[in-house]
Amino acid sequence: MQWPHQTTPRTLFPDLYSARDTLPTSSCTPTNTPSYSAWPQPHSPPPASPALRQWEEQGELLLPLIFLLLVLGSLLLYLAVSLMDPGYVNVQPQPQEEAKEEQTAMVPQTIPLRRCRYCLVLQPLRARHCRECRRCVRRYDHHCPWMENCVGERNHPLFVAYLALQLVVLLWGLYLAWSGLRFFQPWGLWLRSSGLLFATFLLLSLFSLVAGLLLASHLYLVASNTTTWEFISSHRIAYLRQRPGNPFDRGLIRNLAHFFCGWPSGSWETLWAEEEEEEEGSSQAV
Repeated sequence: MQWPHQTTPRTLFPDLYSARDTLPTSSCTPTNTPSYSAWPQPHSPPPASPALRQWEEQGELLLPLIFLLLVLGSLLLYLAVSLMDPGYVNVQPQPQEEAKEEQTAMVPQTIPLRRCRYCLVLQPLRARHCRECRRCVRRYDHHCPWMENCVGERNHPLFVAYLALQLVVLLWGLYLAWSGLRFFQPWGLWLRSSGLLFATFLLLSLFSLVAGLLLASHLYLVASNTTTWEFISSHRIAYLRQRPGNPFDRGLIRNLAHFFCGWPSGSWETLWAEEEEEEEGSSQAV
């Protein structure tokens, strides 16, 4: 038995298939199909800059980091000095201050303690009333308008540390400003390119000079265990007019240890009594 002839698309449309077979193979390949490499890849961080990597390897990024830490430390010290209690004398005596009455009684009667006419409190030795703060401050040094606070017994060490750190930052900035100046240029071109930097250099020089003088003066006062108010107004202070020298000076090492570390501890009234006894003993021995 003969099977009927099978009908296919090629037998139905022989001309179409013959034309397709004559086309080149490459023309049938789609040209706009993206390859696998052109597909979007997962996000990856950009490679580090070669110059940045080189600076990191050479340790040159350490200096800017140290400079930023110094600036941050200077800012924190500024906030601490300006916001903390400088050592106010309490208007109402606290329980821990009752024990100091015995020490107050040890002060010689020739040097009576003053009662503040503003606060109406009995001022300890080396205390003074601040009209700006409207409080009496223990071991009063001065009222700093830049800090908007008094510098007294509690924040004076931090104030000296702030001056030292601020001086380091200013000198560092002064060096950076000087290293950026280029003087071998025509005057007009130099003024346009480096005029602002030179003005910054002059301003930093002025600030560095002021900070350096302040730090040197306070270190001298700390080394001799005196304050700015006592140094300037010694002729007006009763407990200083009775002595030819500073009755609170214990020597360089002990003055620095007491100022920065609080050792040896004790009130100024006790120290005054000890100095008075030593003077009386030496006079009797002579």
